[in-house]
Amino acid sequence: MQTIVGWHVEVEFEEVEKRTRAAAMLRLPDGTEMRARAHATRHPDDPEQLRVGEEVAAARALNELSRELLDKAGRDIEEVTHVKAHPAM
Repeated sequence: MQTIVGWHVEVEFEEVEKRTRAAAMLRLPDGTEMRARAHATRHPDDPEQLRVGEEVAAARALNELSRELLDKAGRDIEEVTHVKAHPAM
C-alpha cells in the first residue's frame, strides 16, 4: 500500500540594509505548525547580492526547523514507547 503525504513549508524574507531576515513555517498534516527565524548579515566589503543573503538566512531558519522537528519526533516516540528517544541527524 502506498501513502502519499505532503507537508507545506513557507519561507518569507525581510531585507533591511545589509541584513536579511528569514521566517520559516512548516505545517504538518495534523495541523501542527512549527516556526523558526534566522538572519544573515552582509559583510561591508561584499557586493550586494540579495539572493545570497536569502539563501543563508533560509538555510539557517530551515536548520532550526529541522532540529525542532527532530525534537518533536523524539517526543512522539517516547509517548508511545515510554523509553527515552535519541533521534540524531
